[in-house]
Amino acid sequence: MAPSSFAHADIDALLAQLSTEEAIALTTGVGNWFTAPVPRLGVPAINVTDGPNGARGRKYFLGTPAKCLPCATALAATWDPELIGLAAAQILAPECKLKAASVLLGPTVNIQRSPLGGRSFESFSEDPHLSGMCAASYVARLQGEGVSACIKHFVGNEQEQERKGSDSLISPRALREVYLYPFMLAQKHAKPWSYMTSYNRINGLHCSEHPWLLTKVLREEWGFDGLVMSDWRGTYGVPEAYHAGLDLEMPGTDGWRTSSKVLRSIEAKKLTLPVVKDRARAVLQLVQRCAAGAPEILDGDQKERTKDTEADKALMRKVAGNAVVLLKNEGGVLPLDKGKIKTLAIVGPSAKAAYFAGGGSASLKASYVVTPFEGIVGALPGDVKVVFAEGCQGHRRAPPLTGRELITDDGRAGLDATFYHKRDASGNYTAPVENFLLDNTDTLMNDSDIFFTSDEWYLVLRGKLRPQERKTTFRFGISVAGRAKLFVDGKLVIDNWTWQRRGDSFFGDGTEEEMGDFEMQAGKTYDIRLEYSNLTGPADGDEKVVPNPHAGMRLGGYPLLDEEEGIKEAVELAKSADAVVVVVGLNGDWESEGYDRKNLDLPRRTNDLVAAVAKANPNAVVVTQAGSAFTMPWIDSVNALVHTWYLGNETGNAIADVLFGKVNPSGKTSLTFPKRIEDVPSYLNYGNQNGQVRYAEDLFVGYKHYQAREVEPLFPFGFGLSYTTFKYSDLDVSKSSSADADFTASVKLTVTNTGKATGSEVVQLYVSLPTGNLTHPVRTLKAFTKVRDLAPGKSAKVILSLDKYAVSYFDDRLDKWAADAGDYAILVGSSSDNIALHGSLTLTKGFTWLGL
Repeated sequence: MAPSSFAHADIDALLAQLSTEEAIALTTGVGNWFTAPVPRLGVPAINVTDGPNGARGRKYFLGTPAKCLPCATALAATWDPELIGLAAAQILAPECKLKAASVLLGPTVNIQRSPLGGRSFESFSEDPHLSGMCAASYVARLQGEGVSACIKHFVGNEQEQERKGSDSLISPRALREVYLYPFMLAQKHAKPWSYMTSYNRINGLHCSEHPWLLTKVLREEWGFDGLVMSDWRGTYGVPEAYHAGLDLEMPGTDGWRTSSKVLRSIEAKKLTLPVVKDRARAVLQLVQRCAAGAPEILDGDQKERTKDTEADKALMRKVAGNAVVLLKNEGGVLPLDKGKIKTLAIVGPSAKAAYFAGGGSASLKASYVVTPFEGIVGALPGDVKVVFAEGCQGHRRAPPLTGRELITDDGRAGLDATFYHKRDASGNYTAPVENFLLDNTDTLMNDSDIFFTSDEWYLVLRGKLRPQERKTTFRFGISVAGRAKLFVDGKLVIDNWTWQRRGDSFFGDGTEEEMGDFEMQAGKTYDIRLEYSNLTGPADGDEKVVPNPHAGMRLGGYPLLDEEEGIKEAVELAKSADAVVVVVGLNGDWESEGYDRKNLDLPRRTNDLVAAVAKANPNAVVVTQAGSAFTMPWIDSVNALVHTWYLGNETGNAIADVLFGKVNPSGKTSLTFPKRIEDVPSYLNYGNQNGQVRYAEDLFVGYKHYQAREVEPLFPFGFGLSYTTFKYSDLDVSKSSSADADFTASVKLTVTNTGKATGSEVVQLYVSLPTGNLTHPVRTLKAFTKVRDLAPGKSAKVILSLDKYAVSYFDDRLDKWAADAGDYAILVGSSSDNIALHGSLTLTKGFTWLGL
């Protein structure tokens, strides 16, 4: 019988036939990525895969290449839910099917409470309405192709520090109006088939053990009828999570819901079999939905594949181009005129680097990446001279060595790798298990299917470092979950084996990076040998040598740069070039799951480089890459500034499209850029204080804080320029006669392209609530739309619809949503700070409501 035939199974009949052990097994995963099958009853297993910007597949180690969409802050910067939905349907859903995965772990709809958050790039926005509408389109279109979304992290996971134990203390209003709100919109408009709980506590209770959150709000108020799973190792007990409404514990390794532990809870009368079967029912229902939605996944051979079509590339390039935000363009520096450029200088540490995504579980092995340098050069006529200077270095850890830098003895890109079971007393490796080619020296290895049945094992990498163009000091770096030694031409260069410093690599299970230098002559190859063990070495406070649960290894390296000389070189190139593009920013080492950023500065000498090049050539174009906000002390000396987030596979092509005018930028900031870290709303209360995180800024997250405090941001929420200009006119506000929760209103206006280029404009509608006994934000985003491809001189009629959500706040005294009688200001403009049209509507009678 084909697994997809489960789509027609009688769930009630199956539940009645389940043994106690089978019911328990269904409520926990199998391995890292599967649900449990019940073969005797024809229940198939389904496979889940990490998202949210791609579908990585089942393996970090020697994983299958995958397509990568722009990060969530970039997707939200398109302000185009329709385009996001198209990408979910035509990129993410087919990619899941290529990876034999029925569930995609995404989207992430936590709130950009602070740009310091390590996973900020994974979440759409600081604004709950923008986040919710982006998520709703993503979920609806993904599930329309038969692949389940698993919306996450439910709820209040806005930092990485001590994330499994921290207690997010959030007021009832802020919890409802800010942090639950995007989930609420996604539930109303898209009905996700599954949710993932967050690691943290909410007001004292872990989210995976929170009956108010999982049962009262999600299931009873919102009518959710799907599955709730834990984040990986985000379950902390047996009966509490069952009773709260957690259906599935993930993963199925070293968890709480082993048969023996659950049976003991039942025997102790802390849990009953009917509760377990209720949780098993949700798992069976999700499996059934997936079997009906995409039967080809379950009926397939379960092999992972990769495939990049020209249509895929074109869509990814379109999405990436729409996410780019033009922040400054004084004097019309952009778009660059190719016909007037004889020499182009490309400068910066990010120009030739493949910074296409943030770090952590959102990372993947990209099927290909176009770097900014490659995209820009590829867009130029062949007779343009391109010169390059790194200027300074911008990495946090040494960049991983890949097939571009490494070569095997027989000429293949990468290193020869051999696994061993043992070492003898003399340190000689015995019992080799398997040989293979490793083309990426930054990898987790605990999910390998090579063998790993032994508690102790070893990996030895051998090969050569490709010749350097000039004599240089080459700096190597090793961080490991385990331990390692590096030898270059037989010389021990790094010892991260004998003694270690615990660090934040590999989800907090790894070491600090240990560095070592080696002097290299130009044109000469050097032998590389790295010895790795999964046994963690001794360190201060931890003398035991034990297997590491997150076996992982990262070998990086780079030629050392005298940054003073590097900046001087960049300045000289900038002086003599016809055009200059400076590419700088962050990467997946600075912005990653597992830890938070320490400050809002760009790395190392980056600010010095930008300031020096801008002084040498005021028309230098600065291109920034980062998933969240950062400070820009050089902003007043720069005439042209483009922010690009992390743009996925098509990074370089999308940047070139905007720089040379093939694409007229239409992106708008999905979060506020502050002038300084002290201006961030959560500045005084971000991070743990004895395990507690006080969300003391309350409702005033992002732009709501800046407006309430009258603090001028560097760039406001919703801001973005174009190569043309737009005029707003003819505002008309009308509302229905209904004075209850069925209330609706229609807001009409005209947008005219008053410039010389075809362009797209995001129209944003904010609402100010009437003054009453409670404090409200100055204005709150409640509707938006994108007017696409408006030709010069042409006008478009825009209609924006409002409903009860637009006029309501959460009354914590009544424990309901409320809309007060009074006058509501309707504010329409091109950003949260640039309001072009003012109108109003009046409610003659207030009302309350609950649910969706």
